[in-house]
Amino acid sequence: MATEHPALDGPLSGLRIVELATVIMGPYAGAQLGDLGADVIKIEAPGGDPTRHFEPKRNQGMAGATLNINRNKRSVELDLKTATGHDALLALLRTADAFLTNVRPDALRRLGLSYDDVAEINPGLVYVNAQGFRSDSPLSGNAAYDDILQAASGLVALNERVTGEPYYVPTVIADKVCGLVIVQSLLAALRHRDRTGLGQHVEVPMADTMIAFNLVEHLAGASLEPTRDPGYGYSRVLSPERKACRTADGFMCILPYNDRNWRDFFTFAGRPDLAGDSRFTTMAGRVRHADEVYRRLRELTPKFTSAEWQRFCDRVSIPAHPVRTLEEAAESEYARQGGLVQTALHPTEGAYRYVAPPVRFSRTPGRLRRHCPGLGEHTEEVLAELGRPSELETC
Repeated sequence: MATEHPALDGPLSGLRIVELATVIMGPYAGAQLGDLGADVIKIEAPGGDPTRHFEPKRNQGMAGATLNINRNKRSVELDLKTATGHDALLALLRTADAFLTNVRPDALRRLGLSYDDVAEINPGLVYVNAQGFRSDSPLSGNAAYDDILQAASGLVALNERVTGEPYYVPTVIADKVCGLVIVQSLLAALRHRDRTGLGQHVEVPMADTMIAFNLVEHLAGASLEPTRDPGYGYSRVLSPERKACRTADGFMCILPYNDRNWRDFFTFAGRPDLAGDSRFTTMAGRVRHADEVYRRLRELTPKFTSAEWQRFCDRVSIPAHPVRTLEEAAESEYARQGGLVQTALHPTEGAYRYVAPPVRFSRTPGRLRRHCPGLGEHTEEVLAELGRPSELETC
């Protein structure tokens, strides 16, 4: 069972990050920075981050979601609409290496927390603002939750091309992808600051980030001028036949990839004639005939059990894996051996499970140093560090 270790360590030890962010994207980014040793100070409005009120939870303000994405942080409760709260945040930003926020730019300006406002008091600060749409676009003021970004970036339409239904991916993919980009961008700007002493404003527009993310493979034929058929969209992954394979006793992902993989697969499945079919002998042919190749694959896999397929695929180096539920994946022998989901004992919430940092550092591993704090748990402590304890009562 993991225990709390308050001492700073990890590759980001010594960095102070002020997080003014709510729900998933910003707090997810902050949790990663905290996992790696940064002193992440989470600024919360009276009432706290909305994730505190999600279900399930044992106690008010300490929902399961918030226990995970607000670990390794200190919580300071401030009303930024008051002079006292605003001044306390500015005092904190004077001591910070980076400011991470997903508050809309117009609201930050009204609060006197624009980049220009903050850079005036701390020119070396890295100021990372993530919002739905670029600040210089007509959509800059629009709200942008995950489903909105899936729609705006083409992801919903990609699903429609495959299934005929414009559905959303069943995970908050935009929040999490953009959270990763926030961390990457913040660390890159800190690297520049360390070389030059200069801070900067870093804007992470979610729509732009997700469009770029989707176009990694889906720019496809549109990457060429003039556009080559089939234009936008990587046909192999857009095949409606690209589904998990039914075996004699379950479902698997069986993914012959290179030419030899396909020859071995068809031979083992009792169809050596298909191994020589010109549609399937080259990568280019298989991409052109993706529907047919996946259809053939799924017709043949019910011949053997999942265990039989796994043994064969392992023997001939064909990528394969059983289809697992979330529960099976999280509780698998693989996950357990890697310590991916761990149990900790929270001082007020009791035993809870959290997702450990998946990246391994040989010298400076990330770990749980602080449990998710209660709302405002560290307000007095942090303000005392700033020499402002007397302001606690009015914040």
